[in-house]
Amino acid sequence: MQFLENPLFKKYLKYFLIAISSLILLSVLFFFAVYIGIFGPLPNKAELASTSNEEATQVISSDNKIIGKYFAQNRTNITWDQVPDHLKNALIATEDKRFFTHRGYDLQSYFRVFFKSVLMGDNKGGGSTLTQQLVKNLYGRHDFSILSMPVNKVKEIIIAARIESLFTKEELLLLYLNSVPFGENLYGIETASQRYFNKPASKLKVEESAVLVGLLKANTTFNPRLNPKNSLERRNMVLDLMEKQAYLMVKEADSLQKLPLKLHYENITLEAPAGYFVHQVKQKALKILENLKDENKKEYNLEKDGLKIYTTLNMQVQKMATDGIQKHLAKMQKVLDKELENRNFKKEWLRKLKAERNLTDKDQEKRNIEVFDWKGVETKKMSKIDSLWHYYKMLNAAVLITNPKNGAVITWVGGNDFRKLPFDVVQSHRQIASAFKPILYATAFEDDFEPCNYMENVEKVYPEYENWAPKNFDYKSTQDSTVALWYSLSHSMNLPTVDLYFKVGREKLLNTCNKLNFPHTKDDAPSIALGTLDLSLFEIVRAYGAFANKGQTTEPVMINKITDASGKILYKREAAELEKVFSVKTSQMITAILQKAINQGTGTRIRNQYGVYADLAGKTGTAQNYTDAWFIAYTPDLVIGTWVGASTPDVHFYSGQGSGSSLALPIVGNVLRGIEQDAKLRKQFLTPFSIPYHIYDDMECDPYHETGITGFFKRLFN
Repeated sequence: MQFLENPLFKKYLKYFLIAISSLILLSVLFFFAVYIGIFGPLPNKAELASTSNEEATQVISSDNKIIGKYFAQNRTNITWDQVPDHLKNALIATEDKRFFTHRGYDLQSYFRVFFKSVLMGDNKGGGSTLTQQLVKNLYGRHDFSILSMPVNKVKEIIIAARIESLFTKEELLLLYLNSVPFGENLYGIETASQRYFNKPASKLKVEESAVLVGLLKANTTFNPRLNPKNSLERRNMVLDLMEKQAYLMVKEADSLQKLPLKLHYENITLEAPAGYFVHQVKQKALKILENLKDENKKEYNLEKDGLKIYTTLNMQVQKMATDGIQKHLAKMQKVLDKELENRNFKKEWLRKLKAERNLTDKDQEKRNIEVFDWKGVETKKMSKIDSLWHYYKMLNAAVLITNPKNGAVITWVGGNDFRKLPFDVVQSHRQIASAFKPILYATAFEDDFEPCNYMENVEKVYPEYENWAPKNFDYKSTQDSTVALWYSLSHSMNLPTVDLYFKVGREKLLNTCNKLNFPHTKDDAPSIALGTLDLSLFEIVRAYGAFANKGQTTEPVMINKITDASGKILYKREAAELEKVFSVKTSQMITAILQKAINQGTGTRIRNQYGVYADLAGKTGTAQNYTDAWFIAYTPDLVIGTWVGASTPDVHFYSGQGSGSSLALPIVGNVLRGIEQDAKLRKQFLTPFSIPYHIYDDMECDPYHETGITGFFKRLFN
């Protein structure tokens, strides 16, 4: 022990002790400086006691599917009893095995990090406890230049110790699971579970919990969708740690590690299966919440308070509509492309584009552009001009389905893709064509006309209206005949309809339009009788609701109720306010005639091609030059309408392929066939009409009456 007496040793020992003492003193002073708030204030116990996570508002369909969210952070909180034991075990085994014994900080872990990671260069991970990670998730980290790491670490230790004295371990673990980020703008275990496995966290399997816990180490590196191999390896490591901590038996862990990685990935933010509807719901929900604020002075935040908005939309029927559009228009787009190509339409379009815009060479450079196509959203090599043409010639479709008795919106498809084409076509005004005719005929029936009244079927020129010369759609007319109203409407004849317009009078027709809240028109042309008025799908579906519901119409509604995060009802929809537009008899006569249109007239493809047997009434509409195609059908409990066309009337078919029966009807046919094949939906929506027999008897007359001498003798001897 003579070296202890060595003066040189004593000298170095003295310096060492001074250095250690100084380091300890500086550490204490540094800790105290952070503690008293020199590097920013720390939350006090009162603030910590009120700790909670922001939560996304969920939009829920009538068949209990989450169809959208509004959020500042995409998070859905869950309760302790909704967290499976194996999920808790996986988290503790992987992130903080002494979680239930420490007080927010783990000295043993710090020593491990210091000696193994710093001195030995063997990086075994950080020393932060789950509580410290929770603090980081809740309060974030701040920049203090070269002192950032020590300042933030000390802050987290202090806050972790405080928060541990206020919450139980179970409460802290739940706060952590509800706040931790999982990448892809996801926060909390529930949102991650829904994204990657399309199920609530309470239904996770052991191996699925291990995937999500493994994802926490590096959100991108171990993302199971982007990097499945890395995710699988990390999952198996988590399962191994669970076995080492005795949460799993060896045999059980081995068996689980052999399982393949199975995902059920669903991203409603990107896929937006009801994006147009969810957007509409947001606008209506904001108004409702504003009214609630005015009534009870309590303010709700749609993006942070975890509200639940229960809507009228049926996601099963919504999917039938979107699938029907995709299936039909993918085929029809090819037909339209061919017709446009045969007419060199693109060449003329390009000439106009160059005249209207100052195009540069850059506009013609090919680059990767993400566009919607009928296969979905794809990245294609194209120029700016190519992308403009791609969307310019594209067919668009909208589908709206409502319940005419209460106005509930069952389906709302506002276009091809909400992300790429956000303009909502349901509310866009286009030429309504022959789908307007039932409005005129209903006006006539209100004015004591009968289905067996006969109108002239004669081609005429109207000099007072710029030599307007209407013709029947099939260009057929019988100069020596008149046509019964029921037959004229069921077969969508133009000439008898024009004759009816002049007999009824413009003022009476416009009065009906006003009752139906149609846009005002100052144009006095009689062509309004044939559907030259511009209407939206929203407006015409609402109007047909009056035929379906005994002459009464109501405004479409989307929200049934809104609750707060705890389930307390904040808003509940009141009973629908019905407004009488037509008499019961008029609505029944129109329905009986439009049943004939389905069974014998312009809508027969519903029966012949799509095999729909339900009791239906319906009407097609084809605008001039095939610019707009319409089809509306209904039962007492459903009105379904669809519109198909390009973004501009310049782009259209040049053949009957662009008619309402060819372009719009098939979409409705696919939806109705899907509803009819589902017993529950069929019972709910495809209910039969209850029309008295005498209404049908009133149509028991010949379609045509010949005029002139031939007709006189026929009637005389009959």
